[in-house]
Amino acid sequence: MRLHRLTVTAFGPFAEPQEIDFDALSGAGIFLLHGPTGAGKTSVLDAVCFALYGAVPGSRLPHLTSLRSDHAGPDTATEVTLELTAGGRRLEITRRPEQDRPKKRGSGTTRDRAQSRLRERLNGAWQGLSRSHQEIGEEIEQLLGMSREQFCQVVLLPQGEFAQFLRAGAEARGRLLGRLFDTRRFAAVETLLAERRRTAEAKVRAGDQKVLGIAQRMAQAAGDSADLRAWPLPRRQPGDPGLAEAVRAWAAIARCAARERLAVAEYALAAVEGRYAAARRAAEEARELDRLQRRHAETARRAALLAAAEPERERVRALLDRARRGALVAPALELRGAAAAAHLTAAHAQSLALAELPSGLAEAGAEQLAAFEQRLREELGAVGAARRAEQRSAEIGRERATLDRESRDAEEQRQESAEWLARWEGTRAELAGRVEAAQQAATLAEQLAARLEPARLHLNAARRRDALAADAEVADAALLRLREESAAARESWLELKETRLRGIAAELAAALVAGEPCAVCGSAEHPLPARPTAGHVDRAAEDAAHARFEQAEERRGAAERKLAAVREAEAEAAAAAGDATTAELLERTSDLSARHAAAHAEAAGLHTARERLARAEREYAARSADRLDAERRAAARASRREALDREQAVLELELALVRGDAPSVAARARVLEDRVRIVTAAAAALRRADDTAARLKEADDQLADAAFKAGFDTTGAAADAVLPEYERTALQHRLDAWQAEEAMLADRHAERDTVAAAALPPADPEGAEEYAAVAAAKLRAAGSAFDAARVSCAELDRLSRQAEQELRALGPLRQEYDRVARMAGLTAGTSADNERKMRLESYVLAARLEQVAAAATVRLLRMSGGRYTLVHSDARAGGRGRSGLGLHVVDAWTGSERDTATLSGGETFFASLALALGLADVVTDEAGGMRLDTLFIDEGFGSLDDQALDEVLDVLDSLRERDRSVGIVSHVADLRSRVQAQLEIVKQRGGSVVRHRTAGAPAN
Repeated sequence: MRLHRLTVTAFGPFAEPQEIDFDALSGAGIFLLHGPTGAGKTSVLDAVCFALYGAVPGSRLPHLTSLRSDHAGPDTATEVTLELTAGGRRLEITRRPEQDRPKKRGSGTTRDRAQSRLRERLNGAWQGLSRSHQEIGEEIEQLLGMSREQFCQVVLLPQGEFAQFLRAGAEARGRLLGRLFDTRRFAAVETLLAERRRTAEAKVRAGDQKVLGIAQRMAQAAGDSADLRAWPLPRRQPGDPGLAEAVRAWAAIARCAARERLAVAEYALAAVEGRYAAARRAAEEARELDRLQRRHAETARRAALLAAAEPERERVRALLDRARRGALVAPALELRGAAAAAHLTAAHAQSLALAELPSGLAEAGAEQLAAFEQRLREELGAVGAARRAEQRSAEIGRERATLDRESRDAEEQRQESAEWLARWEGTRAELAGRVEAAQQAATLAEQLAARLEPARLHLNAARRRDALAADAEVADAALLRLREESAAARESWLELKETRLRGIAAELAAALVAGEPCAVCGSAEHPLPARPTAGHVDRAAEDAAHARFEQAEERRGAAERKLAAVREAEAEAAAAAGDATTAELLERTSDLSARHAAAHAEAAGLHTARERLARAEREYAARSADRLDAERRAAARASRREALDREQAVLELELALVRGDAPSVAARARVLEDRVRIVTAAAAALRRADDTAARLKEADDQLADAAFKAGFDTTGAAADAVLPEYERTALQHRLDAWQAEEAMLADRHAERDTVAAAALPPADPEGAEEYAAVAAAKLRAAGSAFDAARVSCAELDRLSRQAEQELRALGPLRQEYDRVARMAGLTAGTSADNERKMRLESYVLAARLEQVAAAATVRLLRMSGGRYTLVHSDARAGGRGRSGLGLHVVDAWTGSERDTATLSGGETFFASLALALGLADVVTDEAGGMRLDTLFIDEGFGSLDDQALDEVLDVLDSLRERDRSVGIVSHVADLRSRVQAQLEIVKQRGGSVVRHRTAGAPAN
């Protein structure tokens, strides 16, 4: 795969269209991609990845909320176009992400869907292949043979990740290698086997649990028995291979013991049933004899009581006969009592009514009173017509009072409206002036607001400029100090290194062994080995000095980057602030803010002033209309008052004739109504008294006749003989009860069995019943024992058959579980057969890691001057660590093998770069041998000294032998003079731009 041309528009920091010619950059084999922090170096790599796969690298996804540039205009669409060669085909990919754009009609925005286009150059012309996201993605992935994650690891070499890879543990290495080599199928095999093992184990355990549950129910059915001591449950658990035989043996013993208990219970039940039947018959006979004897004694007692009550029976008979005769006179007595009460009430009412009559009518009869009542009613009818006229006169008075009150209210309102209308012109002019002043203040506030915001921005930029200037001075001083420290540390290290080289003979002599050849001259004899002199410097001292120098260099580089960032921020702030001082900007901003606040406060009353003016105009219109309406209503009230006066004068003449000496017609009517009521009541009372006297005389005659017919000498004797109905009923019930008792005793004296039972000795039913109850309890116990033994035998037989079925079905499941468990343990690294405890996925990844280490060693030897070699280690990890993914480095100078985590900063960069290149080769071969002609290396060169940097560039330059081009993304200034072809990203306020240049040549 080779990249030719990349065009980005409104993407990331690039607002305007930018074109990158990779063919021109690749001519030198190595090109440099550089620029200040945040300019967009990484965005170039993001654009390449987005064009190929429709997404940016995975590590940047959480930090990118939108691919669209914030600097681009709303009408400029975000678009990325990449031209490349893959699989011998010249292709062009164009992608647009989902984005908002202004509507073509109206205001607002609308969202455009994501678009993709794939074209191929055939016979000198571009031909469209597809516009489907899915088809283009499948075509590119098939051509490159790599997923997006593999592409980002192989083509966009992230040095930081490989440095972490060198120091990481086996688990972290496994995750990275798993993503690159796609070993998910091997992990899926492990997961599948583990899942099958768990499923098979669950089935076996479920089967064992069922068997144990059946055995538990068998134990419950067998009950307590001395023959069943060998119960297997406490010693057997689910998964125990001996569970089946133990349950079978115990079930056979339980069945035999249950059958023996059933036979014994059957014999015992037959014996107890006979004894219970005899006891039951004896208890029934004793109970019947006791009943007959008690019946005979009760009959004798009740006969004696009946004989003693004979005198009382005769007295009740006499009372009942006299009461029957008195009942014949009772109706006449009730009639006479009612007539006497009515006459007494009428006489009292007559005396009260006559007392209310005038003195002239006290001795009048009923006919005279009726005639007088008729004359009074005629006079009352004449007064009724006059009452209506009096009511109308009162209504006229009330209506005139209402008209007078309305006239006064209307006059007050007319005067208040006239005064208000007289002030109208002055009020209107004042309110209109307030509205105009508020409008002018609002216009001024808008003008001041437009000037205030830029003033505040310039003030903030000036303050930031001053603060950054102070920070730059501090950072400059710190950088000068750190440069001095770095120079001193470098000089100290070089002096120690030179001293050690002068005394290196003593170190070589210390490693000589008698009889073994010398590493320098080859002689096996060592007659005079060199000895360390005073001030000898060993390797540890030199390494320590070198470490101090590297630390000083790192601090110096950090200080330089910090100072550059501060200077750049200061320049941006100065450009934003302009030439004015902070004090001038502060004074200008304060003045604008105060004027804006005053204008805004005055403009805030505009709405209120308009509302008050509109409300006053509405009130003026309403008061003018009310004034005309009030004049019309006043004329109408005057006409109505004159008509009422004429009507009331006529009514007063009529009422004077009817009232007489009474204060009013109503009073005259009340007097007449009272007289009519008194006369009417007196006449009615006289008539009721005459009627009740006649009915009382008739009732006395009927009572005397009835008493004579009933056999009484006087009416008083008849009244004494009368009894209430309830007393007569009670006496009759007593006589009936005595007769029924006499008949019942006669029947009992005729019973022969009762008389015979009385001649026998007294019966003992309680004793006989107790003996029968004891026999019944024994029978129930024997029956329960027999039923329990029978049910136990049946249940044990049923459960034994069920347990045997479960055990036969469990055999194949246990064999399947053993086979799957062995395979799952072997692939998971937990089996004893897996000596290194290595998982299947780890085994595959270990083979890939071994290939990567071999490919990386070829370049690492050259970059380290033949010193370091990367080797794969499959040593067994301690504890819970993963085995087979160890990575060590062999030091040819010392012959020792150590972990890659012990490498220094520069050595780590060597190893990580070699590892990245080696991994790219292996992944490429794994993907089908797709040729990768364009690679990018991101950062890491700042940790190298001049010599190491030359060696690394030589290795990268050697990639040209395979016709490859390598892009280096770095801030290191030395690279700008060492790498001829350069792509510079320039950060500007309106968006970043790209420039192609060569070292020492102007940018184009």
